[in-house]
Amino acid sequence: MMKYSAIPSAKNLVLAFKEKGIKDIVISPGSRNAPLILSFTADSFFNCFSIVDERSAAFFALGMAQNQKRPVAVVCTSGSALLNYYPAVAEAYYSDIPLLVVSSDRPPYKIDVGDGQTIRQDNVFDRHIGYSANLKLDVSHATKKIQEYQPDLLQSTQKDVDKFNLKELETALDIALIDMLPVHINIPFEEPLYELQELESRPTLLSNRKGLATESKQSFIEFADKWKAASKKMVLVGVNYPNEIDQSLLDILAKDPSVIVFTETTSNLHHPEFFASIDSIIFPIEKSAGQDDLFKNLQPEILLTFGGLVVSKKVKAFLRKYRPKEHWHINEIRAFDTYFSLTEHVKTNPEKFLRAILKDANVTHSDYAKHWKVKKLNYRKKRAQYLKEVPFTDFSAFHIILQNVPKNYQLQLSNSSVVRYAQLFDVVPTLKVFCNRGTSGIDGSTSTAIGASYYETSPTLLITGDLSFFYDSNALWINYIKSDFRIILMNNSGGGIFRILPGNDGSETFERYFETKQNLNAEHLCHQYGLEYLKCGNKQQLENSLNTFFKPSAKPRVLEIFTPRELNDKILLGYFDFIS
Repeated sequence: MMKYSAIPSAKNLVLAFKEKGIKDIVISPGSRNAPLILSFTADSFFNCFSIVDERSAAFFALGMAQNQKRPVAVVCTSGSALLNYYPAVAEAYYSDIPLLVVSSDRPPYKIDVGDGQTIRQDNVFDRHIGYSANLKLDVSHATKKIQEYQPDLLQSTQKDVDKFNLKELETALDIALIDMLPVHINIPFEEPLYELQELESRPTLLSNRKGLATESKQSFIEFADKWKAASKKMVLVGVNYPNEIDQSLLDILAKDPSVIVFTETTSNLHHPEFFASIDSIIFPIEKSAGQDDLFKNLQPEILLTFGGLVVSKKVKAFLRKYRPKEHWHINEIRAFDTYFSLTEHVKTNPEKFLRAILKDANVTHSDYAKHWKVKKLNYRKKRAQYLKEVPFTDFSAFHIILQNVPKNYQLQLSNSSVVRYAQLFDVVPTLKVFCNRGTSGIDGSTSTAIGASYYETSPTLLITGDLSFFYDSNALWINYIKSDFRIILMNNSGGGIFRILPGNDGSETFERYFETKQNLNAEHLCHQYGLEYLKCGNKQQLENSLNTFFKPSAKPRVLEIFTPRELNDKILLGYFDFIS
């Protein structure tokens, strides 16, 4: 027989997780969370992970939940530990990732009285959470202390407390499991914290409720009729899981002359007829004397979107000014009005919707796609020519890297310049590509990638920038980094993306406070944490390094690529001039 915490709420929480099949528990050390640590680790049903840094722990759990598409829990002690989860919670909220945040708290009568390691933990994530379950303090445990400090709590029986807590747990877990949103469970404990008791039988605590997310009752016939009638239709796909859409449906879209499909690296959709580099289409239009006519030519009658958030700022600006007559967003749970033109939120999955509106495979006569495919061929030819002419910079390095990533890898991208450079080049179609685009922050990219790699059967590559890497360097402290994990670190000595923004005046203030120029390298960090380290600084060195970088090894590897800080932005902006 297993021993669980003698504190009823701790035992009930652990058993509720078990009933709902939530297996992965990421724990950061503490004392107030001892009842949960002792209970989770005593039961072989759970896979428990120990990660000291709470911010890193939360992103590790987020990456694992992202990869597995199932809830993963993070468990912390009381006080400021909980606040370190916030960046990952916000990312999970905007990326529809079911992160379960479990915080151990002090009893209510010890809040705001000067007790140590104590803050107001209830509802702390308020506007970035699917649900906040604030459990009640058990009254059958440490009753003498409750009688001394807040006797009115004893007006409730333990049965009342259990009933309330179980209802809160049930609501929170169903929202995480079905709506795929993060939830917060705050659970107060009074000392003693380390007492255990045997559980002779496993009670059924929760009911098997049906899904909270309801599919739209809308008829797809009207959508199908409108789709066939429109001569200019744009499909724009944001962050999207691999293999979500049947290839036969993509083939139908690709063959329709009235349809153009804009994808991004994170869309995980591939077809030779699709437009995988949105900015390479829109940037030249912006630089054209007849930009208004060209944009009106590109302007769709119907905009169909699905997937998560879109990287390209150019396509957002274009669609906000040249709005479609109708914008349909396909998502089972929610829709953002990103382009200020949303007319329909269709609550179903994208494949089902596409199958319904494309089922007769009839195409609409139009020259919409043909016109823009000519533009695509033009920029692709010019890109190849430009790459032959320019010196080694971030731009050419990304071209070489993305050509050489082995098939079937999981590719994790950090934010800022990394994910934007990746949009400019083709990737191997078998790659599974992810990026934390919910909040688009540079924090937690390495921790997320390590978490996502844990259950992944294929190797994982993280491409990251220097600021993102050093900001999340505690990720290397995680003890669950697999030997086939790879990091390519683009070190351009600071926040290079700021050099292409309008505020770059070349001043010391700009370099210090915007670009944040730095002279660090990762060599000593890699030695400290037991990772193999390689470096390069030119095209030949990079190509030589990549020949060995992906080969099997006993340890994870980091390849640090040094590029010229003051040249990268000029080459990138020059590319858009060149293709224009």
